[in-house]
Amino acid sequence: MKKSSNQLWKVLGTSFGVAVTLGGTIGTGILRKPGPIAEQLHSPTLIIFLWLIVAIYALLGVSCVLELSLSIPKAGAWYGYAERAFGRYIGFLVGLSSWLGTVTALGFGAYTFSEYLAILFPLLTSYLVYCSLGILILLWLFHQLGVVLAGKSQEWLSGIKAVALLIFIGICAFMGNGGAISESPSAPIGLPLWSGIMTALLSIFYAFDGWHTAAYFTEENKNPEKTMPKSMFIGVIVVACIYIMINIAILYSLPFSILSQSKLAAADTMTYIFGANMGRWITLFLMVSILGILNTQVMFAPRVIFSMSRDGLFFKKASEINAVGSPSFATHITLGLACLFLLVDKEINERLSDIATFFFVASYLSGFAALIRLRVKEPNLPRPYRVWAYPYLPILLVFLSSLFLLGTLLTNLQSVIYVMLFIGLSYGIYHQFLKKN
Repeated sequence: MKKSSNQLWKVLGTSFGVAVTLGGTIGTGILRKPGPIAEQLHSPTLIIFLWLIVAIYALLGVSCVLELSLSIPKAGAWYGYAERAFGRYIGFLVGLSSWLGTVTALGFGAYTFSEYLAILFPLLTSYLVYCSLGILILLWLFHQLGVVLAGKSQEWLSGIKAVALLIFIGICAFMGNGGAISESPSAPIGLPLWSGIMTALLSIFYAFDGWHTAAYFTEENKNPEKTMPKSMFIGVIVVACIYIMINIAILYSLPFSILSQSKLAAADTMTYIFGANMGRWITLFLMVSILGILNTQVMFAPRVIFSMSRDGLFFKKASEINAVGSPSFATHITLGLACLFLLVDKEINERLSDIATFFFVASYLSGFAALIRLRVKEPNLPRPYRVWAYPYLPILLVFLSSLFLLGTLLTNLQSVIYVMLFIGLSYGIYHQFLKKN
């Protein structure tokens, strides 16, 4: 059957929804963040509690996103909701910032993958940027093969990822000797404690980003009203359980003295248990986790600018769908910009996750606010799914998201400078697109 040039294919279902939630969430964050978090908070109980808090936030957020995605079944997720609720400029700002957040996360993820690759092959240590570029290019080539193959690959990658991480958890459970859990907690008190908690929450926030990923594909779902609630709730619950277990596993295996200095906690755990040689090769399984999230990001990020382009808010060519169901030009732009970020400045790779976190949290805030706005603005809009405990739940999430956004501003001022410059330029860019379209 011939497809129109800007019409996405309805070929995705429940298994893809679960897979893309796992693949879009479990990635670099859980592999990199336990070390910096432990450095801030020398208390296993507090660390696990904070991971649980963000997990609950994500689960409650799913209820909001389901109402939005099923009432506005449009590619682009946060962009579509903000545009419908607050108008074209706010939609443009949210869409572009959400897309840029994912682009920076792509660069950061590819760089992290290269770091793990260098553990296996130390000679690559001096060529991490070039390895990262190679990974992104390979993903670009693969995604030229079409949405069906990309969707199936995501299901396989997520399955392998889940098994690999469960093996990691099992190894730690049997081989760990108490680690940080057996040590006396020594968390800071007063202002340092609260500063540490906020910094840790932002790191956990980054690790949990992706809980909403299935919403980007609502337009391509064969039966979204039936499959979306099932796939999103199952996906988030599975992610939360894996995250909690991984943190317990790492804390049970590594002492705080090692964990607090670790940039790659999962890999360092394996090295600590088995020694350098065995530890290096077990990281191969952990790399699957990163590959899964990179694959997911390459799928959903182009759909944001595809949707914007279809509405006249991005380059017109980005709304084209190729012969195998993929927004090909939007994919070219997404991966091209991710490569550019890697080439501009080597040091920027360490700040990419912080920049991305700002964009992600801002997108959440706009979405939860959009839900409240649309209930007032369009009370008769068909809503196959309604959020729990309206209006209290979305108001609570708006409040919490605002606090996290403020925390981002206060703890990452250097990175946020670039974000604010973008916001300042966005209005002019927006009007340029309006003139052209």
